[in-house]
Amino acid sequence: MIDEELTGRAETISKAIEDLMPIVHPTGLYQASRHLVDAGGKRLRPSMLLIAAEAVGGDPLALVSAAVSIELIHNFTLIHDDIMDNANIRRGRQSVHKIWGDSGAILAGDTLYSKAFQILGRTPVEPRLILESMNILSQTCTAICEGQWLDLEFENRFRVSEDEYMEMIEKKTGVLYGASACMGATLSGAPDEVAKGLDEFGKLTGMGFQIHDDVLDLTAPEKVLGKRRGGDLVEGKKTLIMIHALEHSVEVDVFGKKDATPQEIERTLSILERSGSIEYARSRAANLVNRGKSALDVLSDSPAKRLLLELADYMIKRGY
Repeated sequence: MIDEELTGRAETISKAIEDLMPIVHPTGLYQASRHLVDAGGKRLRPSMLLIAAEAVGGDPLALVSAAVSIELIHNFTLIHDDIMDNANIRRGRQSVHKIWGDSGAILAGDTLYSKAFQILGRTPVEPRLILESMNILSQTCTAICEGQWLDLEFENRFRVSEDEYMEMIEKKTGVLYGASACMGATLSGAPDEVAKGLDEFGKLTGMGFQIHDDVLDLTAPEKVLGKRRGGDLVEGKKTLIMIHALEHSVEVDVFGKKDATPQEIERTLSILERSGSIEYARSRAANLVNRGKSALDVLSDSPAKRLLLELADYMIKRGY
């Protein structure tokens, strides 16, 4: 059921992107801006906004522009992340900076960022609700930058604590999911305590999503990932898996070894499975999602609430 629900909402959002952010002059800028957006994806964040609106009694169709703004912010962060990581592939496509160069990619990301607020402003609700949502989204963007900065800092450190990692993923990933759910409630006129509960739900499930993403990087087939398996490992990313492994003196020879062979990577993945580090990350992701689901106690039972609960479980089961 959840796959069908997400597919329907993704189609609605994709059509709205065509309408709200057409490719206009200068065409190169808008082609670069739309490159990753048009690659598709599950549209999980904007879908969460629409389902949250429905769960509080709002009209999700009236909030499609707000959902688009969330998707544009997400893609803005991806473009800039790829520049910083010098990543070649994203969603099975060449990264924006590999086609249009770093300068073009920076402009494309900036365009998505500014367009997101412009499109959010077109949401047909009371101006005070739009202003409140703009404040939520701008604070979220600041937190994402803080999280990305922490992630960059970690690259220059051999040891990172689990608490530091959790702060990083809360800011880099969790807060945008939190904003998605919270804005769905806020724009629908829900009480503050309900909006806060949905923010907590989105943030915690988003953190679980990120940990699961780290697990998928090591365990999912490359055709599912759309990129090289074990990329985080050879890039030396301080994921929860590696933090646990290092704390338990697990030998990971290919950590940070960018020229590691596929055979070396597969051997290391087996070591991480046997050590319990991958299973530890899975259990932490599940715990976060369960806490997020508990935050939905602020909602009355409804089909939309049940869909949010299904979405939470989907966040740590996708990819298999």
